[in-house]
Order: sequence, then C-alpha cells, then structure tokens
Amino acid sequence: MRNLTLALLCGAYLLIALCGGAIAWRLGGAGAAFAAVAGVLALCVALQGLSGRLSSERRFVAALESLREGHLRLAADVTEAQARLAEVANTEAESARKRSEEIYSEVQILEDLVQQLGERLESELSLKIRQAGAAPAASSRETALMQTVRGALEAGRVDLYLQAVVSLPQRRTQFYESFSRLRDETGRVLMPAEFLSVAEPGGLVSAIDNLLLFRCVQIVRRLAAQDRRVGIFCNISLASLGDAEFFPQFLEFLSANRDLAGALIFELGQPAFDARGAVEARNMAKLADLGFRFSIDKVANLALNFQDLARADVVFAKIGAPLLLAELEETRGRAYLRSLPDLEAADFAAVARRHGVQLVAEKVETERQVLDVLELDIGYGQGHLFGEPRPIREAVLAEAQPPRAVLEAALRRAR
Repeated sequence: MRNLTLALLCGAYLLIALCGGAIAWRLGGAGAAFAAVAGVLALCVALQGLSGRLSSERRFVAALESLREGHLRLAADVTEAQARLAEVANTEAESARKRSEEIYSEVQILEDLVQQLGERLESELSLKIRQAGAAPAASSRETALMQTVRGALEAGRVDLYLQAVVSLPQRRTQFYESFSRLRDETGRVLMPAEFLSVAEPGGLVSAIDNLLLFRCVQIVRRLAAQDRRVGIFCNISLASLGDAEFFPQFLEFLSANRDLAGALIFELGQPAFDARGAVEARNMAKLADLGFRFSIDKVANLALNFQDLARADVVFAKIGAPLLLAELEETRGRAYLRSLPDLEAADFAAVARRHGVQLVAEKVETERQVLDVLELDIGYGQGHLFGEPRPIREAVLAEAQPPRAVLEAALRRAR
C-alpha cells in the first residue's frame, strides 16, 4: 500500500513539473522550461519530505500518546493490584489476629478448667481427709442417737402431739393431725427430723408407726365417746407399708377396728407417695378395702394428677400456704398458678373436688394468708394461726399406751 501511494505521488509530481515546464517554455524558451521543471520537482520533493516528516511526527506523537495511555492503564492496574494485595493482606492479618485471639481464649479456658479441676481435686481430697477423720465421731454420734431412740421406745418416752385442722371460713376444728415426739432421759424432746435420721436405717420406723397407730385409734375412740365427730390424720411411712412382717399385723389390727375407718386418715408425703412400688400400692389398696382413706402432704409441685390420687383413694392433699401464694401471678386481670397456666387459680380447688380430693392449706401463719386462701376457695386450713401442735395429757396418753408385747415385738424386728 505504501509503494502504491509513493508511485502515485511521483506521477503527480512529474505531471506538475511537466505542466510547469510547458508553461515556462512557452514564456521563456527551453532553458527556462528546464529550470521550471527542475524547480517544480525540487519544490515537490521538498514538500513531500516536509509532509512525510510531519506525518512521521504525527505518527510518533500518536505512538507516544498510545504509549502514555498504556502506561496510565498499566499504572492503574498496578494501583488496583496493590490495593487488592493490601486488602488481602489486611484480611489475612485480621483473620490471623482473630485466630490468635480464639486460640488465646481457648488456652485461657483450658487453663481455667485445669485450675478448677485442680482446686476441685484438692477440695475433694481435703473433704475426704476431713470425713475420714470425722467418720468415727459421726458414727459415734449416730450410735448414741440410735441408743437414745431405742431407749425412748422401750421406756415409753414417746409423746403424741395433735394439731387442729379447721374448716374455712368458720375455723371449726374438723380434724387433728398426730405427731410423734420422743424424749431422751433428760426430758429433751427429739423432733422427727432428728430421730428419723437414725430410725429409718435402723429399722425402728415400723415400731414408731405401730405405737402412733395404736394411740391414734385410742384417741379416735375417746373422741367418739365424747360425741366429737372429728378425724385424725395419722402419718405412716413407706417403709411400714412395704414391711412384710409389720404390715400383716398392722392390717389385722385395723380390720378389728374398721368401724373407725371414717375417722382415721393415713398420711404420706408426696415424695413417698410418688416413690411407692407395687407392694406399697397393693397394701394401700388393702387398707382402702377396709374403708380407710389417705392424704398426702409435703406437696412441692402443684401440677397434681388428681385422677391418680383418686385411684389411690387419696381424699386430702395438704399444700403449704407459702407455696400456694408464691405460685400466684396475675395476667390480664386474672389470677393463675405458675405450675398450671391454663387454669385460673380460683378453679384449682374445684377441679380437685371434682375428683374427690379436698385441699388443705397448711403452714398458715397470718390472717393475710387466710384471706388469700379463701379467695382460692380452699375449704380447710392448718397452721400455728389456728393452733400449735399440743401434747395430749399424760392421763390420756396412759390410756393410749399399746400393749407391752406389741412394742417389744416391733423392737425385736428392728434388731
């Protein structure tokens, strides 16, 4: 393409020179014509050279501009690459920092765990050392307490306490709850929490229950003779219900006194009731067949299954007033129990009654508690506000003393 362009230009230059020479020949002769042709050719060659140089300069400038643009694009790419590298470096540095922090945190946690484990091991070791040193002393105290309990049973130093259970709101005594209290040789009264800690593992609970039962029966007969129609809650242990030697005699004694079935209610704690096995459940059913009824106390969970209670012939459930009031909460102007959010608090006692279970609010200490209990439609109350547990008179206690043979047989079984 470049050669063709050059040939065309040369032809154009020659034509211009010939035209110039012809004009010069007509005007001035052959010499002038030759000079004119040479001048025109020189001028054309000069112009061509200038044009070529200008063209070369333009191409050079264009090349420089293109090179400059390429340099700028390269600089921009380099800048972008540097920014990306810096971003990647920052990301990696942040990631490395986080990993370092996580590793440091995990190391700290491990150090804390190791320290806690060491402290726990030291504590357990110290406790075992102390227990090893205290075991003989504790064993000695338990042995002494066991001898005290056995001595109280053998000597008849077992008192019967009664606490009133009243109807609400009349506050008329409807029942009594019976409690056993033992006395040591000095006359100090042993509370159940103290003597049961050794009586249960020592097998003396059945003897205590036997004594309590005999006295409750005699008290009920005495009250009936006075035309006082009140019942007695008589505590019985799960161990007695499952005792293969004690329970048959227990059942035989109650069969002979089944006329008192309407006035004698046997009471178990809710934990004991929930823990009863097949043997205990069958023996409870045998008592129910004689007409005797049951009660549960020490209730810790208000979500009671009243159908199960009814099937087990439980007709009373004693619930502490502090627990009842602590469970109350008000939602949208209505009172509910936290354990039973789908049931209004005022309907709780009604649901129990529909299953044949009467609620007794125990541990009532203040008049304010009485008002709150009445709002819950609970029909019975028990607590120091209505009367503290009181010992029965010694004369009455002497009448309710069981035959010596009965007590001795119970103590022999405990040996």
